[in-house]
Amino acid sequence: MSKTISTHHALIYVMVTTAGVQGDIGDRELKAIGRIVKQLPIFRSFDADKLTHVAQECGEILQDKEGLEAVFGLAAEALTPKLRETAYALAVEIAASDLAVGKEELRFLAMLRDHLGLDKLVTAAIERGAIARYQTE
Repeated sequence: MSKTISTHHALIYVMVTTAGVQGDIGDRELKAIGRIVKQLPIFRSFDADKLTHVAQECGEILQDKEGLEAVFGLAAEALTPKLRETAYALAVEIAASDLAVGKEELRFLAMLRDHLGLDKLVTAAIERGAIARYQTE
């Protein structure tokens, strides 16, 4: 069975979906997604000029009644177990990028963890790392 989306698309879909959980996608979140795509080794072979198009594809999927489930399914299918951890780490990074993680984002992260079949200890470690990076005091 072939993947319906690429690894890059799956990771971007996860970030875009995380950014949109609370409604509008803010400038900090958009900048964080762009920075991640430009800097992380996993995106080395991805044409960053296509980021906007991929984000719009994700937005179109999310407009459907079952859009969130579709994004979860596509991501889970496209990602290896190790890259599922990467996807979760990227989601946490986007959630933390505006320096406030709300209830909706926490619920979304729990749903993502479950759909990707990630261990709670692994996700707790990822979350703790983000807290340390974004600490202000």
